[in-house]
Amino acid sequence: MCGITGWVSYHQDARTQAPVIEAMTATLTPRGPDAGGVWLGEHAAIGHRRLAVIDIEGGVQPMTDRPDVPTSVLTYSGEIYNHHELRAQLRNLGHEFRTRGDTEVVLRAYAEWGEAVADHLDGMFAFAVWDERKRRLLLVRDRLGVKPLFWAAVDGGLAFASEPKALFAHPEIRPRVDADGLREAYSLLFNTGPTVWSGVREVEPGGLLLLNRHGIRERRYWQLEAGVHPDDREATVARVHDLVSTAARAQLEADVPLCSLMSGGIDSTVLTALLADELRLREGPDARIRSYAVDYSDQAESFTGDVLRTGHDTPYATEAGAFIGTDHSTVVLDPRALLDPEHRRAVVVARDPPIGVGDMDTSLYLLFGEIRKHSTVAVSGEAADEVFGGYPWFHDPKALAAPTFPWLLVTGDEAAMPLNPELDLRIGEFRDDTYRGALAAVPHIEGESETEHRQREMQHLSLTRWLRQLLHRKDRLSMAQGLEVRVPYCDHRLVEYAFTSPWALKSFDGREKSLLRAAGTGLAPESVLHRPKNHYPATHHPDYNRGLQDMARDALADDRVRSLADETRIKPCLDTAPDQLRWGHRLRLERVVDLALWLDHHQPDLAL
Repeated sequence: MCGITGWVSYHQDARTQAPVIEAMTATLTPRGPDAGGVWLGEHAAIGHRRLAVIDIEGGVQPMTDRPDVPTSVLTYSGEIYNHHELRAQLRNLGHEFRTRGDTEVVLRAYAEWGEAVADHLDGMFAFAVWDERKRRLLLVRDRLGVKPLFWAAVDGGLAFASEPKALFAHPEIRPRVDADGLREAYSLLFNTGPTVWSGVREVEPGGLLLLNRHGIRERRYWQLEAGVHPDDREATVARVHDLVSTAARAQLEADVPLCSLMSGGIDSTVLTALLADELRLREGPDARIRSYAVDYSDQAESFTGDVLRTGHDTPYATEAGAFIGTDHSTVVLDPRALLDPEHRRAVVVARDPPIGVGDMDTSLYLLFGEIRKHSTVAVSGEAADEVFGGYPWFHDPKALAAPTFPWLLVTGDEAAMPLNPELDLRIGEFRDDTYRGALAAVPHIEGESETEHRQREMQHLSLTRWLRQLLHRKDRLSMAQGLEVRVPYCDHRLVEYAFTSPWALKSFDGREKSLLRAAGTGLAPESVLHRPKNHYPATHHPDYNRGLQDMARDALADDRVRSLADETRIKPCLDTAPDQLRWGHRLRLERVVDLALWLDHHQPDLAL
């Protein structure tokens, strides 16, 4: 895992711009604390920061195909899980290798297949290849968008980076926000392509971009497709088990310490069990994988359920660890630590956009910091709810009937920070237009029932939108601590197979995630297998709410915050007794605090 950046310009000599590419690369040091380097050519400047995970000695980047006069230069972030198979295939085609890691496999694969390289890669990745012979730049992002990749125009070409902050180190790119950017940030629709920053765009998940002297060409090399499901229930359960197992095994490879994130839910527990079994096969019956959960010091005594949480995680995670035989730890956070201004600022700096989920972001950042003391790689159960239909909106008739994005019925305007009505952003219209466009992208199967197609819409929206902001959150907060997080449920073969599975199979036992529950039989305690869906935990301590209200009052003393926020709708949240503050209204305050920190750090040009 790493940070990548660079630019191409056909109007200037990049070899004279070493300080610029060095400054851009330096902004990504948290993503790659182990090493860094740059490469300069006539029209291209390429930078890289490295978190060394595989082939510690040989994976130095930027990597060139030849040491003397290179014809292609690669800067790469991620992990290619089929790199051993590709290496053997490329050797048979006549390619020679100097290293044993996956980076050089990507470089040689580009030499063999050009822009079709993406079709051959299994994994999470974002990379750039500068082709000296063709004088062209190729940007590629993995199928589900696990790894980020941004770009912006510069004179005579474009700049790219793992994070927008690297782009802003280029003298031609400013952090500028207009009305469109605020709509993107605060509508909670999670588009990809446009961003909160004017002129800064994402490479689409499953997409690539080609730049040459004639301009820019973008295309998708992968997207979700509908098809007739070939298997009955028994065969489907067996296939799901095989696909999840294969993904878990492939993602266990690392030359550094690896652990699992295990919350006590079915997703992470099944995954941890498969990882533990594979580790014992490789290293012997006494091998134990480390597993981690997060908790708050007040939870055991004062847990309070809300719209997203049905129970306390820690007892289930502890039971699962004992059942599987992991070396399990619970990282217990003091709710007051979540109010630390330096922690909050670090999270906002890592995240880039102004909107997040407050204490849940800060606690995840602190959790990753504790894990990084012992491990460099963590495996996470992210995406199982999207793949197997775990969210409430798959099962709620009201959500299924609503003509809008289903998560808005859960989070909605109660949790969104209300923006100043004088801005006239027309977010309602924006949501309606975006929703119609999102539904138009859902593939159809001729003759399928209305119920079946509606569930397909729900899954498509979840996989192509809701999941993207979860992956963004996990990438930013983990990489800010120098921790690589892998997500086996994002394996595209598993996603494709589950997407074609009819809803009757996904819910055959009358509950959420029926296929995963059946496939995980024997891998987790019965209490975990049959536990209701529970979201990431949040603190319920009144002292936290009281401190948050104080921070929000301070934030509203800033003229820039007041120009963007609707004080009349925030004030009731400030006047509520701390022990009576509802989750949605508390999140509203979190976003006011984050807005103030974001404005202070980025000093964006506001063109509203």
